[in-house]
Amino acid sequence: MWPHFSQGNAVTLLENGAEFFPALASSIDHARHEIFLETYIFRDDRIGQMIADALARAAERGVSVSLLVDGFGSRDFVARRMDELLERGVRMLVYRRELGRLLLRRHRLRRLHRKLAVIDGRIAFIGGINIVDDHNTALPDHPRHDYAVMVEGPLLQPIHDSTRHLWELVAWASFRQRLRLKDTVPPRTDPAGNVKAAFVIRDNLRHRRDIETAYLRAIARATDEVVIANAYFLPGRRVRKALTSAAERGVRVIILLQGRVEYALQHMATQALYPALMRHGVRIFEYRRSFLHAKVAVIDGHWATVGSSNFDPFSLLLAREGNVIVRDQAFATRLRERLEHAMHDGAVELKPPHWRRKALLTRLFHWMAYGLVRVAIGLSGYANERLPRKR
Repeated sequence: MWPHFSQGNAVTLLENGAEFFPALASSIDHARHEIFLETYIFRDDRIGQMIADALARAAERGVSVSLLVDGFGSRDFVARRMDELLERGVRMLVYRRELGRLLLRRHRLRRLHRKLAVIDGRIAFIGGINIVDDHNTALPDHPRHDYAVMVEGPLLQPIHDSTRHLWELVAWASFRQRLRLKDTVPPRTDPAGNVKAAFVIRDNLRHRRDIETAYLRAIARATDEVVIANAYFLPGRRVRKALTSAAERGVRVIILLQGRVEYALQHMATQALYPALMRHGVRIFEYRRSFLHAKVAVIDGHWATVGSSNFDPFSLLLAREGNVIVRDQAFATRLRERLEHAMHDGAVELKPPHWRRKALLTRLFHWMAYGLVRVAIGLSGYANERLPRKR
């Protein structure tokens, strides 16, 4: 049965960089054999320097360190730090280094958006947190709000396999034969806990819709509550229909979205969808205390996911993504509590009357932004994909 769930895992929720970065750095410092790290953004700031130095120290003591970064999200880091890391023994590859002049060509827009690390084949980190100081924003007193998980147990097998496969693929595509892998540490798959979990990815071949399909199945089966927190939200018709259908059959559907304007066009395009969702009973909260970067969900108190995939065309149609799905009441309860705290502490619920009172010109701007996003996706070659239409 897909996706394949394994029993006997330990899955620990990590909230924000305050919990994630110390755990990652400590695991790197204690590594003895092998480190794989993939990330979309690796910034040369306080946190980036800390993790880069930890990787270099590991390489200098004989650990095989393989770092894969995206050529767009980490382009400044590549320019500033790659040569130094290579000199210190870190094996480093860049996923699609060149964007080219024709930015809307689909193959140029396919990015490495996963945030994933595997250390000694015994512990993995997966989530939405990039290697960047999450206090380095326009609101430095409050960090970006995000989540990751630390995984031990049988789930290390598919995670390790996927990480190794992607490294080999990029090495081959880059003609870096000297960076092809020979032997790697076999993952430790003995039971480490009692959590049932699965690893799902999105790529451009066999797993194009795996993450989206996992969400759709869980939402379709929901009987009580669907809670989704998403940084960038511009779902296609199937996802939007699943959410509104769930709300219409009496399921509480709550969506926590970015309330701070980070990318104005996408933010306005997302807001164009609010009225139709709210008319069907979907509750929408905007997180305004800081920047929301989460990509998580809890359904019916026992199904949860944490990963890198947003509900937007970039994640669902173009990027390489990775999510962990957990079927465990204790884990789901913990994540639900943290989301509830975030909504209570830093979010505002939007009500239909508020949007009905918006000036006609403002509503027009929202739909113009939405139309521009649709045009951009169409020009990139995805005009026939299932993007939402104005209703």
